[in-house]
Amino acid sequence: MSSKPGRLLQLDVLRGLAVFGILLVNVWAFAWGSLSLRYGTLAPDAPWLDQAAIFFVAAFAELKFYPIFAFLFGAGFALQTRSLKRQLGSWQAAQAAYRRRLRWLLVFGLLHGFLIWSGDVLTSYAVAGMLILPLAAARLGRVRNRAWLVAGGFLLFICLLYPVGATLSPKDIAEGLQTFASRHATYTQGDLAAVAALRARDYAMQLLYAIVMLPHIIALFLLGILAVRFGWLLQPQRHRQLWRWVLLLGLGVGLPFNLLSASATLWQTLHPYQTLFNEPLLGILLFIGGPLLAAGYVAALMLAGPFMLQWLGSWLAPVGRMALTNYLLQSLIGTWLLQGPGLGWAARLRPVEMLGLTVLIMAGQVVLSRYWLRYFKQGPFEVLWRRVARLDQSAPQSKEA
Repeated sequence: MSSKPGRLLQLDVLRGLAVFGILLVNVWAFAWGSLSLRYGTLAPDAPWLDQAAIFFVAAFAELKFYPIFAFLFGAGFALQTRSLKRQLGSWQAAQAAYRRRLRWLLVFGLLHGFLIWSGDVLTSYAVAGMLILPLAAARLGRVRNRAWLVAGGFLLFICLLYPVGATLSPKDIAEGLQTFASRHATYTQGDLAAVAALRARDYAMQLLYAIVMLPHIIALFLLGILAVRFGWLLQPQRHRQLWRWVLLLGLGVGLPFNLLSASATLWQTLHPYQTLFNEPLLGILLFIGGPLLAAGYVAALMLAGPFMLQWLGSWLAPVGRMALTNYLLQSLIGTWLLQGPGLGWAARLRPVEMLGLTVLIMAGQVVLSRYWLRYFKQGPFEVLWRRVARLDQSAPQSKEA
């Protein structure tokens, strides 16, 4: 199956890959509802398959696909605002139309965060999109300078936020484990009211965390805009040397960072009282190494041959064309299967079984996306998003009439 005419197959494949990669990480949060000890805890003699499942996700998925998703949002921003400018005749009209889309994306994000799952990213994307909207018609030099400024400022900020050498006392660790166990019990065994109350508190905290992460998201958005305007994504065959260097950097530098971080994550899961690894320092390494390995993934796809690209496209492009629908559907399915108000499977599934469940959800979404797009041009939430944005546009006109 090829991509829809007028669309870039590489971008649809990347979106599908990012949606599935995000699920690999999010499924643990559906179960544990925690940013610390995000994979739960295991006995030191846990089966090696369970340990391998956690190591695999931590090494090859955590903080790799969220950057790709944000990068692609920035690329989509550049493509869509340019298309709107051609349709509407001016950058001012194009920005107004895109602003309406972002407002409704913000509404979807808030509903998603408060009603389904507290780890929503749509709210952050909507706010970041509004902040960069004036750059839609900006010169390349201005966009590039803004990207360097925001990225550099964010790296400096996290270095100050996570001081090297900071450690928790055994008492703090014990209290944290008690809180973690209580939250896990609520999410996996609590009733609808208890889970809703905890989710609302978590989402309020998530919104504060999103403010801290906003510069990181904006930097990735700007990188996506540059990738479109320089032609890196639109004409990858003309920039193969660039993509080779990106692949070399992603694998040569990013992979060791992530293997070290995954080893620390697994060690913490097996030994939650551990003090061997400095968690704040590893947090910095993950913020550096994660996006680097993500860039390597993107480069590998840009360098893929026609046969490999078509094969990946047959499975991943339909998922990417329905990225918003599939992202929200993952939250609905995951929370229903794993949390207390639904089936509550998280209370008894082993890590390797969690990973297996994730693969089954992915397979189901591939089948659903391919079937849906046989009969419709877009996913249901994509249609709803554009329809409410158009209604938002026509409302003031009808009022004046």
